Amino acid sequence: MATLTFCGAAGTVTGSCSLLESDRADFLVDCGLFQGNKTTRALNYAPFPFDPPAVDFLILTHAHIDHSGLLPKLVKAGFRGPIYATPATVDLLEFMLLDGASIQQSNAERTNRKRQRRGQPLVEPLYTAVDAEETLKLLRPFEYEKWFEPEPGVSVRFWNAGHILGSASAEVKLDEGASGNTLRLLFSGDLGPDEKVFHPEPDAPEGFDYIICESTYGNRERDDYSLETRRAALREELVGGLARGGNVVIPSFAVERSQELLHDIGVLLADGEIPDADVYLDSPLASKVTKVFIKHAPALEDIAVDESALFRDGRFRLVQSVDESKAVNRIDKGAIIISASGMCDAGRIQHHIKANIWRPECTLLFVGYQSPGTLGHIITGGARDVRIHGKEFKVRANIRRIGNYSAHADRGELADWILERAPVVGGLFLNHGEDKSRAEFREHLAGRGIDRDKIHRPAFDESFELVAGSATSKGRVRQVAAAEEGAFERDWYNDYAAFNLELANRLERAKDGAERRRLIEKLAAAMEE
Repeated sequence: MATLTFCGAAGTVTGSCSLLESDRADFLVDCGLFQGNKTTRALNYAPFPFDPPAVDFLILTHAHIDHSGLLPKLVKAGFRGPIYATPATVDLLEFMLLDGASIQQSNAERTNRKRQRRGQPLVEPLYTAVDAEETLKLLRPFEYEKWFEPEPGVSVRFWNAGHILGSASAEVKLDEGASGNTLRLLFSGDLGPDEKVFHPEPDAPEGFDYIICESTYGNRERDDYSLETRRAALREELVGGLARGGNVVIPSFAVERSQELLHDIGVLLADGEIPDADVYLDSPLASKVTKVFIKHAPALEDIAVDESALFRDGRFRLVQSVDESKAVNRIDKGAIIISASGMCDAGRIQHHIKANIWRPECTLLFVGYQSPGTLGHIITGGARDVRIHGKEFKVRANIRRIGNYSAHADRGELADWILERAPVVGGLFLNHGEDKSRAEFREHLAGRGIDRDKIHRPAFDESFELVAGSATSKGRVRQVAAAEEGAFERDWYNDYAAFNLELANRLERAKDGAERRRLIEKLAAAMEE
């Protein structure tokens, strides 16, 4: 018998971390950072709901920070087991974990400056570069479709997930000892769409006791598209954006999305389909990741340029230093600026938004999912004003979106992947999805013939006994306020920022000082009540 606990990404799309405990071994699948609003990010500082030194090993499905970003914290807390991943994932983590440590240390320094001025106790970074370096020593690469045995009685095999470079679904066989039974599980990781540059469609064998599947797009269908139609949609946005006379700013994730954009923009430039423009990739991490893609270029598919020319267009500018980034902010027009993070919740992209969002001639082009509570979600939701680094900005730029750059399978593709893995004897767990998405996806799967009673939507930190026939919930390891309050989607910080912006607008619209004073007095009276 085994117990499976969902320590993250249950009711939200970040913080992926699952714990499987058995007589053979206790191991984790992924250990990701929580991203989104402040309440969600605060979960990163809570203790793990398990004993890190007691975990025997970890299986990592891919390098995205919402699956790998808490690995250094895990090591800091005493974990010393091997971390198994594909070779490309290992190569990506060499840069990503150190970059994450730098961000954590910078965030702590910025927070401590504020706390020091207020006479508050100082905080420590979530983890440091030393913790990241120790984590890198634990990485163990294994190729796709090759069995390995982390512990006696536990066998693991990676399958291509088609999501990003090195992404994998993890097949696990667990020998249950005296009973003579073997428990077969499949952790999907994040699954890519059927049409995606660089990677083939997701794959895995069939016939499992349990499948644990992501559901990010479980309630959404994208328009059918080919790589050519996707590139045509990008061309239309870039031509229109540059014709407005300003810059085109594209928030993008450093891993995979930035490289897809560079590839497609390079093709459009080479074919003369968009105006001649300098393309700035302002993310030191994305620049390093691009070199990993070049290293693995022989294994990439659907490249529309010669392999030796991949990401090497003469108009590409890979921005490294802070001074170079500041210089990009002084460009008034004619630039395509790609910068991380993709949801605008941190990094250099916030400075580029500050420099362009108030200018009607500029364009902000969003090419991916925006998690509730993030700055990107607020902007794409139609906000007229936003707060960035404590300052207010009017949204006057042209806000545009194209959805064909998603690295996630949509509802139909997810359902097809699950059905192709059938039969699933014990049950199907839907994780890594918001509650609305999971609920609608469950009904969709039931409509396609899967027993509704065997489709589980685990709660945050809920445990299940994996027994023959069906999983049985054992309840929750801990209660997490953020999950109870629905704060994964919108928290009081978001409400506070929106209130401040609306108050400023109301005061600005008031006809004179007397009316402004009356409004302030009413608010003060309400606060007294």
